[in-house]
Amino acid sequence: MTAVRTDESWRSGPHTEARTADLTYHRLPGDQVVGEGAPMVGERVLGDFAGVTVGVWEIEPSVSCDVEIDEVFVVLSGDATVQFEDDTPDLDLGPGSVVRVRAGQKTRWIVRDTLRKVFLTAPTP
Repeated sequence: MTAVRTDESWRSGPHTEARTADLTYHRLPGDQVVGEGAPMVGERVLGDFAGVTVGVWEIEPSVSCDVEIDEVFVVLSGDATVQFEDDTPDLDLGPGSVVRVRAGQKTRWIVRDTLRKVFLTAPTP
């Protein structure tokens, strides 16, 4: 797998244009893909702030499953629904959606239009 791009300049500067930032892309692992194909996923870690990792993430239209980590994210563009295996209601995502997922939640992502988000993740215990 390709190493995720880290933006060293962000660590000392205040600004990154997340909507157009260059990302490092790879295929979503096959065990996460539901159905045919292997969508491209892009990521760029911008840096750390008060112990929280901040970055930009993107996925092509697809259906996939994941086990989440503690994360807050803001959707910049795209259209998707996140379904949860527990009793959490489905979330319809679009630009401006702010979401919190908890470590261990099992999710199914139905991405209808390439989704790009800014994420903040807590350190893994």
